[in-house]
Amino acid sequence: MKVSVFVTCLVDQLYPAAGLAMCETLERLGVEVSFNAAQTCCGQPAFNTGFREEARDVARPTLELLTRELESCDYVVAPSGSCTAMIKNLYPVLFAADPARRVEAERVGARVYEYSQFLVDVMRAEDVGASFEGRVTYHSSCHALRELGVSEQPRKLIAAVRGCEFVEAENSDVCCGFGGTFALKYPDISAAIADEKIRAIERSGAGTVVSCDAGCLMQMAGMLSRRGSPVRCLHIAELLAPAETQTN
Repeated sequence: MKVSVFVTCLVDQLYPAAGLAMCETLERLGVEVSFNAAQTCCGQPAFNTGFREEARDVARPTLELLTRELESCDYVVAPSGSCTAMIKNLYPVLFAADPARRVEAERVGARVYEYSQFLVDVMRAEDVGASFEGRVTYHSSCHALRELGVSEQPRKLIAAVRGCEFVEAENSDVCCGFGGTFALKYPDISAAIADEKIRAIERSGAGTVVSCDAGCLMQMAGMLSRRGSPVRCLHIAELLAPAETQTN
């Protein structure tokens, strides 16, 4: 099996360890991994803010790049529910008035997967040989959960990690308050939502909160830091990484 990695902007710029961990785990499972350095943004920030034409300008070269990648790869895998949902579900909407590109978007979208979704639903791999000592809880990012239906997949992966005690936090499916540009437009509301999320995580007794989206991790890590909390945030790719590459 061969996959092309769509690394996403936030992972590229802020969480590169998650992208590397994802590639290392896939390779350990026998997957041939490729990465096209010409890739850029999927266009989601502009789309979510209402700038459809600008979003199309950004999405068009990304769609063309992924189309080329899938000529030699079986799938595209991304460490992000939100970017995956943008390509898989919203590119056909974005290019609805362009029949040729809409069909192209649907064909590409059918072969694009969020990382945990790919491991469990495509590779049928729940135990990837990872180990991690400590109590872990999981935050369901809105896009992964509501647009992709990703809920049980990451939980199955976490439960199979050796030495890891998985606990559910209250309202684990409730938004963390990030929402991309929402956090910039409505910072007070965003912070209030994040505060409730962090209190629930702390009540769970977990020392680590895991998510599939870097935006959520950034939001939660910021609030945890301001509260002086010892709880750490990890992308699921980092949790599943070989022990020698995990971020301590």
